[in-house]
Amino acid sequence: MRIAEGASSELSPELLERIEVFQKGEITEYEIYQKLAALIPDPHNRMVLEKMAREELGHYSFWKRFSGKDMGPDRLKLVFYYLVTRIFGLTFGIKLMEKRESEAVETYREILVVIPETARILEDEKEHEHQIVGMLDEKSLRYVGSVVLGINDALVEFTGSLAGFTLALQNTQLIAAAGLIMGIAASLSMGASEYLSQKSERSENNPVTAAFYTGGAYVLTVVVLIMPFLLMNGPLQAFAVTLTLALLIIVLFTFYTSVAKDLPFLKRFAEMATISLGIAAISFVIGILVRVYLNVEV
Repeated sequence: MRIAEGASSELSPELLERIEVFQKGEITEYEIYQKLAALIPDPHNRMVLEKMAREELGHYSFWKRFSGKDMGPDRLKLVFYYLVTRIFGLTFGIKLMEKRESEAVETYREILVVIPETARILEDEKEHEHQIVGMLDEKSLRYVGSVVLGINDALVEFTGSLAGFTLALQNTQLIAAAGLIMGIAASLSMGASEYLSQKSERSENNPVTAAFYTGGAYVLTVVVLIMPFLLMNGPLQAFAVTLTLALLIIVLFTFYTSVAKDLPFLKRFAEMATISLGIAAISFVIGILVRVYLNVEV
């Protein structure tokens, strides 16, 4: 059975309930895009957001023809996505929102049988809005590669070094001091290397900014990983907490890049975790060998 637009009395209660959920979601996203557009100074991004807002308002009006109701936005979602976007960046917040919206595609397919006009909404959700999101130009995302370089190197090199220090030195204060000296020196080295790399490749990115992102990401990761050794007395317990923090950093950063750059989450997480923990395990063994065969006692 096919339902004509506006014939809400012919809809089943279950289908009508779904339509009202969609309608509320569309007006919520309309409000979010409108609020963000009013705050964005960049005219290009503001234009893109206003275009997305008009699309969502059009979807809202479409569903309203069937529900026959006026809907207000979901205030909780409005605040959540607004804060996420302001904290983690425009592209991340919008792509996260669109990713959750795309989960409704299968439900749209079910409604298509009853309301053929839904095909237009489905096409918008699958393609049109994805293309619009791709039009966003967020400068910070241009330097994601530099941030990835800094975090990856810190996780791989520094967890390995801390593993070796833990077994060789057996003193949390000494481990923290050695790690801090090494970490700061390595972050400066990484920043300088990224500067020279961007310069030689004639990248569109600013070499100084790229170096800052790489070195800053490295040193922040170092500070997080070294903190357990500054706060705890047992070196093995501190290292266990450091490994947990390393995994947490990998999860959070992989999730961020997977959403912002449309990359597979599980594959990238498994790759980063395997490399970081693998290097840490090898360094741990090296630390044991150094302690045993070189008779290092602290």
